[in-house]
Amino acid sequence: MQFDAGRGTLMRLAQAGVQAAQLDAVFLTHMHSDHLEGFSDIVQMRWMFGLPGGKKLDVVCSDDAKMASGFVLSCRNFVAHVNDAYEKSGETAYRKAEMAGIIDPAGPIAGLNVVTFAPTDEAQIVWTSGDVKVSAIRTTHIPGSAAFRVDTPAGSVVIGGDSSNDVQEPPRKTSTSDQLEKLAMGADIIVNTTIHPVLSPEKGAATPPAVYYRQSNATDLGSLAQRTGAKYLMLTHLAPPVGAATQGTIRIQGGPLTVKDYENAARAGGYKGNVIVGFDLASVRLPEK
Repeated sequence: MQFDAGRGTLMRLAQAGVQAAQLDAVFLTHMHSDHLEGFSDIVQMRWMFGLPGGKKLDVVCSDDAKMASGFVLSCRNFVAHVNDAYEKSGETAYRKAEMAGIIDPAGPIAGLNVVTFAPTDEAQIVWTSGDVKVSAIRTTHIPGSAAFRVDTPAGSVVIGGDSSNDVQEPPRKTSTSDQLEKLAMGADIIVNTTIHPVLSPEKGAATPPAVYYRQSNATDLGSLAQRTGAKYLMLTHLAPPVGAATQGTIRIQGGPLTVKDYENAARAGGYKGNVIVGFDLASVRLPEK
């Protein structure tokens, strides 16, 4: 299972010993390019190096989200058109001719099965495979955002994506998602995008308020992980990146952050479990029950 597919996903999978054709399902938390750019790579490589007529790849994501201004955020459309540039350029036709009898002549999109759901404030099972089940719940970031929970005999993992609180500016009790907290109760591992409090406008940072307040900060994530009883909290999609002098054009007050700065911020929320600052290829293995 792959959750979101940002830049370099296929390379990281290869480094972890996983080929595109081995994936059973890709789950997308929301329609933002930094969570989607690697999906095309997965689709192309699965088509070219998978087995013709093999099992389709499930792509699990939210239903279309219609905006008041008239446009639609659509995972289904994204998947349906992810190969368009290659179709228009002739690259897909060339591959079909070059690899006739080896790859599926129907093209890469034929190997995908889109599974959509309407995200709500209550968890719902959206995908199963044997004794593995994946549940989803609505979160706030952009319309159609969702968080996922994987339950297996070995343990459970919650992937929050860019989840944040429904209240998008102070005063509020927390920056974290109330829905995510509900989904994460009793889970072993929580993985969530993280913004450090050093970027808070309330602390004098030049971060645009709309950008800062639609993310969960590391301290509030620590509090959430403690309340839910999570054994591990993995902080990912770090803003700012460890060692960076700026976040985009915003200079980091006090200089670049360290791994310890992120750990300390989570501890400041009262978290007593294991904090993992999630660089690429970071891994967690739960102990045997």
